[in-house]
Amino acid sequence: MPRISAATVADHRANQHAALLEAAREILAAQGVHALTPAAVGARIGLARSSVYRYFSSTADILAQLTEEGFPRWAGRLRATMAETPPDGPAGSLDGRLRAYGRVALEFVGSTDYALVPAAQTLGLPAECLARLEELHGSLIEPLGDVLREAGHDHPALRAELAWGVLRAGTRRLASESSGGPGAEDTSEIIEITLDMFCRTLR
Repeated sequence: MPRISAATVADHRANQHAALLEAAREILAAQGVHALTPAAVGARIGLARSSVYRYFSSTADILAQLTEEGFPRWAGRLRATMAETPPDGPAGSLDGRLRAYGRVALEFVGSTDYALVPAAQTLGLPAECLARLEELHGSLIEPLGDVLREAGHDHPALRAELAWGVLRAGTRRLASESSGGPGAEDTSEIIEITLDMFCRTLR
């Protein structure tokens, strides 16, 4: 029986689960989805594969749990950012709020959570899992729609979804430039140009 390293068995399991999710996130970001297996995740924290199956039934289950944990966290960050820049505050101009939202959204590409999207597509998850991923992805766009609604724009949800395409293009460019190969652009310039284009689409 594994040594209990928390006050209760429930706390121990929660800590173990969190450690496994973090290990899975690190493997996915560093090595890709094909390296992500229950055995590899367990080995990373010194846990036997048989014990890992108490928390995950498969690689697809690992991805599903990472998604359920990661996307709401980012959606929460976006909503918190909007709460910190209210429309009646000193930085509450529409452009100011859009840039604040866009900057956090662009940070998504620098996180280990970013690897979840291509990984899910590569693994060929069932349709219901992909639908859930799309739903969670939509939760990232909702705060932008709320900003546009507060600013009096018509069709705020549609405008937000279309403008998200600019941020997606920016994140792809940031990802491709992160290797620092010949002709690589300065990431700060990519961010600022992306934010400029993002704001222009919503004025």
